[in-house]
Amino acid sequence: MNDYEKKVNTLLLDIYDKILVTEEKALSKGTFSDLSVAEMHTLEGIGLYEARTMSETAATLGITTGTLTVAIDRLVRKGYVARRRDSEDRRVVRISLTKKGKLAYRMHNKFHTLLVDRLIHPLDEKQRQVLLDTLMAISDFVGEQYHRYNTADQQEE
Repeated sequence: MNDYEKKVNTLLLDIYDKILVTEEKALSKGTFSDLSVAEMHTLEGIGLYEARTMSETAATLGITTGTLTVAIDRLVRKGYVARRRDSEDRRVVRISLTKKGKLAYRMHNKFHTLLVDRLIHPLDEKQRQVLLDTLMAISDFVGEQYHRYNTADQQEE
């Protein structure tokens, strides 16, 4: 790697690490200290508004329904998620955020909103498009790698 590439790599690692640590510390010291970062991301996967099925939510989060079930059990016990059977098909389980879950979601989302605002506010339209294109390229690459390794893990099982 040349110096420019090293600097980009260092910045990406630093940003990733600090976002994770910031989310962890904010949760551990705040009102929602009983939530882990993974649980908060599960709340985000469920979303604020309509009840979702377990399989829809698992697909959104990129996890199995079995893994989601364990997480939902904990979140129901903690009072962040409500679980109910579908009125038309009793085999289908629908999950939604409780009032407490919605509040946690909104508090966590505020950090992300501030981050995005700080990032894009000083940019003109052309710079915003370059940033968006760059982030999409990063997301595509990481998604390909995720799919590659996730598929390989599933084939080994």
